[in-house]
Amino acid sequence: MAPRMGLTCSQGTDSGTVMTVSTSPGSTPEAGSTRPLTSKSTGPARRSRWEIGTGDAETVLAEARKALFVMVGFLAILWIVQIFNWADHYHLSVEYGIRTRSVGSLPEILSAPFLHLSWTHIESNTGPLFVFGFLAAYRGVAKFLGVTLFVIVTSGLAAWLFLPNNTVSAGASGVVFGYFGYVMVRGFFDRHAIDMILGAVMALCFAYQFSVLLPHQGISWQGHIGGLVGGVAAGWIFRDRRPRAAKPKSALPARTTGTSTSTAVATGPRADLHKQLDDLGL
Repeated sequence: MAPRMGLTCSQGTDSGTVMTVSTSPGSTPEAGSTRPLTSKSTGPARRSRWEIGTGDAETVLAEARKALFVMVGFLAILWIVQIFNWADHYHLSVEYGIRTRSVGSLPEILSAPFLHLSWTHIESNTGPLFVFGFLAAYRGVAKFLGVTLFVIVTSGLAAWLFLPNNTVSAGASGVVFGYFGYVMVRGFFDRHAIDMILGAVMALCFAYQFSVLLPHQGISWQGHIGGLVGGVAAGWIFRDRRPRAAKPKSALPARTTGTSTSTAVATGPRADLHKQLDDLGL
């Protein structure tokens, strides 16, 4: 809970190639241009079906290791900043926190999550931030960084727009709720059953966190809601896009246009047989 005085905090098959040959009366077949007669979908890529979501174990383990290092580094930065902030009597939070509806304070949306207003404040955010951050990052650190930036902006804008006048908001709990929302919906949007179950379990285990989405004096619940909404939106924006493999169509039949006949000749295992039949006029 942030101190009064206008400050608010954020808690916590395999098919042969097909060639076309053109024949006209009195002439012998000559190879024409080579072109595949299988058709690929020209429409938008369609999503694949549901997957268990485990993927290659070695790859998942490597990404989980990266996620662990990233979160440990992130928390280390937060605590180092907190030490300097405390030594400076929390002037950093006041100077670089979000000041409501001040256009000059918009850049502070990016700095506010790294600042806290007390030791209790940062302690209450550290555990949930590590848990939800790791779960958000273990599927890929690059995607995680995009999610992080997105929820920082959405939670910060919500605080900037909707907090009372003459208040300053700081803290990482808007990001915590962003990760929370992302973890809850990622499995559904990515069609990963494991991640969907994981999101449901996390929602049940941390259901008490929803209490700080309600109005509380001295708590930036507006930023919490902005982070949660941003996390859900990030689940859709950063979802996996796995195109479904196009199904090959059967070879096109011979076509006659004017005095020229276009014949489909396979170059697969029966190519020699087709050539002999053609020479015999069959």
